[in-house]
This record gives sequence, structure tokens and C-alpha cells, in this order.
Amino acid sequence: MDAQIWMTGNVGSEVEFRQVRDDLAFASFRLACTPRTRKAGDWVDGETTWIAVSCSRSMADHVKSSIGKGDPVIVVGRLRTTRWTDTQGVDQERMIIEATSIGHDLSRGTSAFRKAIRPVVEEVSVGNIIAATEAQSDADDADESDVGSSAA
Repeated sequence: MDAQIWMTGNVGSEVEFRQVRDDLAFASFRLACTPRTRKAGDWVDGETTWIAVSCSRSMADHVKSSIGKGDPVIVVGRLRTTRWTDTQGVDQERMIIEATSIGHDLSRGTSAFRKAIRPVVEEVSVGNIIAATEAQSDADDADESDVGSSAA
């Protein structure tokens, strides 16, 4: 069972971007969530919760070019825990949101959306592949017969 979560907050770090292959990229940043409460008629900041956000593929490219440190965002995704042992042998763990959607929080400002241009993939039917293969085979046979007649 996945733990689905959505959080609002500010981007608290620069976006880290890694291109692994042409078709695989990763982006990550830290999200700062600070609750504000009213005490004695004044607004007071509560304790800040920091959580890592990661995304991959085309969303990583979009985050790299759209999100910056300090931006108010809404993040939707799966909550994960990663565990590791540091260099001193101490067990560590960190909560991460594997984002399925990230956007600017429009209750705090405006944003301009630009639709991503996706490469056009040409549809190829099985019939076209067979016809092209037969045409190439016929051309190869014609080349072989030309070589045989000129050698004789």
C-alpha cells in the first residue's frame, strides 16, 4: 500500500538535477513547511518541517526549469523512507516524497504555464515494415544478379 501525500511549502534549496541517460533524469529539492499560528493576536511561526522531494524523467526537466529556491509549491506524491548507515556507523533515515505532481501554489502568487513540446513519434504499421523489407530484399537480389552477370 502506498502512502499518498500532498504538502504545501517553500522550496528550501536549489534544485539538484542529474541526467543519467538521454531518457532518464532526476531532480530533487528540500521542501520547508512552516505552520503559522495566532497567539495573543500576533502571527507566530511554528517549527519548520523539512522533507526531501524527488522526481524523475520529464518532470525532472520541468522542475529544473520551473522551480527555484523560495518558490511556494504544492507537492503530491508517495511518501517513502530511505535508510542508510553513515561513515561513523550510525543508522540514519530520511522521509522523501516521490513526486507525481509539483506546481506553484497559486494562492500565494501567479505563474505562467507553458505546455511541454513532446517529440513526434512516427507511427509505423507492420504492413509498412514488411513492404520495406521486401523492397530491400528485391533490391539486394537485383544487385546480386548484376554482379553475377558482369562476372560471367
